[in-house]
Amino acid sequence: MTTRHRFKQAETLEARLAAEAERLREQASSLPPGAARDEMLRKARQAETGSQMSEWLRSPGLQPPD
Repeated sequence: MTTRHRFKQAETLEARLAAEAERLREQASSLPPGAARDEMLRKARQAETGSQMSEWLRSPGLQPPD
């Protein structure tokens, strides 16, 4: 059986998702309007939503989103 190599993340999940969303938005801004650009913007929105949800789940009290 092979062993799994564990990797300790240096940044929080929220920070990594926010950075990914920013990177995708920058890439999308260099593309012409079309399907590829729309797909990148959709992925950026998904990353931002994931970051917000993770932050909300980690918050004390679990208040519903605004």
